[in-house]
Amino acid sequence: MAIHPRAGQPAEASDLVNLAQLMTQYYVREPNMRQPAQQVAFGTSGHRGSALLGSFNETHILAISQAIVAYRTEQGITGPLMLGKDTHALSEAAFATALEVFVGNGIEVHVQSDLGYTPTPVISQQVVKYNRGKSKGLADGVVITPSHNPPQDGGFKYNPPHGGPADSDVTRTIQEYANALIVSELIGVNVVSYEEAIASKKLKRQDWVSDYVAGLADVVNLQAIKDAGVRIGVDALGGSGAAYWRAIASTYGLNMTIVNDHVDPSFSFMTLDKDGKIRMDCSSPHAMASLVKQKDHFDVAIGNDPDYDRHGIVTADGLMNPNHYLAVSIDYLCRHRNWRADAAVGKTLVSSAMIDRVVAGLERPLMEVPVGFKWFAQGLATGDLVFAGEESAGASFLDQQGQAWSTDKDGIILGLLAAEIQAVTGQSASQYYAELEKRYGTSFYQRVDNSADETMMEAFQQLPSMRVKVDMLAGETVTAVLTKAPGNQAGFGGLKVVTENGWFAVRPSGTEPVYKVYAESLKSAEHLAQIHLEAKQLVESLLS
Repeated sequence: MAIHPRAGQPAEASDLVNLAQLMTQYYVREPNMRQPAQQVAFGTSGHRGSALLGSFNETHILAISQAIVAYRTEQGITGPLMLGKDTHALSEAAFATALEVFVGNGIEVHVQSDLGYTPTPVISQQVVKYNRGKSKGLADGVVITPSHNPPQDGGFKYNPPHGGPADSDVTRTIQEYANALIVSELIGVNVVSYEEAIASKKLKRQDWVSDYVAGLADVVNLQAIKDAGVRIGVDALGGSGAAYWRAIASTYGLNMTIVNDHVDPSFSFMTLDKDGKIRMDCSSPHAMASLVKQKDHFDVAIGNDPDYDRHGIVTADGLMNPNHYLAVSIDYLCRHRNWRADAAVGKTLVSSAMIDRVVAGLERPLMEVPVGFKWFAQGLATGDLVFAGEESAGASFLDQQGQAWSTDKDGIILGLLAAEIQAVTGQSASQYYAELEKRYGTSFYQRVDNSADETMMEAFQQLPSMRVKVDMLAGETVTAVLTKAPGNQAGFGGLKVVTENGWFAVRPSGTEPVYKVYAESLKSAEHLAQIHLEAKQLVESLLS
């Protein structure tokens, strides 16, 4: 994809969404259920859409919320439901709608005390904490967020009692029931007015900010950060964790400067992403351009997306590649935490092979799974995984006692970890990664999106059942050809080919007519280019 000429430049008035029009469409537009794009569809991170496109409207949220009520009943989930929202405009409206349904069905709902914003990891952490040691009356959670998507988008995620993202079986059940409710014109949806909901005894207001912040000392060595006087910059990106960063700084006496900590649903303070859109992607150098410009003022600077499940780490060397920071985090944590020696490290199969080498050097088992943090939730909950991370800058890890903290991605603790690394080792995270490269080799990693016609996209469905034989890739002997992730034998809808010093993985997009090719060489940029070339040729021959 070509880089937009204004990528990395400040947003202008013409780039901003008309918020009044957006909110009107949420309430007045009805989805056309004959169009698949306007039906409820749960992807790897819940249902997402826009009121302007008829894909995220009040009707959708009424139906999804009632479908979750039915799922809870079916599964015998009788504890409270933790309800959070981020700072997207549609999140505010959807929060009110969901609350009306959940209270209307007699569910005890826990919310932030001021009805304010709640990061995804906080909902996860509260579910984990509430359920610890219980076998009955378990809690679950809902986070209303489209993550780093543009301001006109909305999103709705369900987290079952393990606290992490729901797996495909769960979301398929909720999705099918929600669509059936919409087709039946919402017959069976129980709802009360918003005024009744917020006045109900079923609504329990919680000081989640204080509770989460107090627990951080069990996860990150905050005393070391304070004692070393690490200069921390935080770009709150107008997200749901701004109040949390302010509380962290004051509670632990950290040398922290926070910017963009006000709510602006248009996100007008952003610089444009690579495609010229406003997108709060803290792993994008274009979206993070403003913070990167300030890198010399801090020892470490941190950015988070609106629901705070992702992290962006900026050092004097610039914005770190997410794969590089995952490798650093794993190596540092496993050397500075007294965790179970037999517990594994989790990674997605499109994450860097540098992680494989780091984990092997630590003599720990590796669990490689398909894309989606849902595959890690249970392992984190039981302590069988000490760390889990995705190449898209999302990760979580156990606390210092080896217990689950958040079974969803937590951008706050990953940001604070970079400050701990600086304090304890005297090195920035990027300098730490340079040391890993000296030990394990240099990584050359790239994802390329290729356009595909309708025939190719349909053919992808047959790819997992094909018997693909590949002997050589970019001059090296192929050691594995995978259509299932080795860590849990789950299909990922694509193909991965591995050699000693390189690999590629291909999978179709779930939202547009493209297929994604992830590739890495641990030899050279030229070797990476050859892997990409041969991967494209192979894929096109298989799908033609």
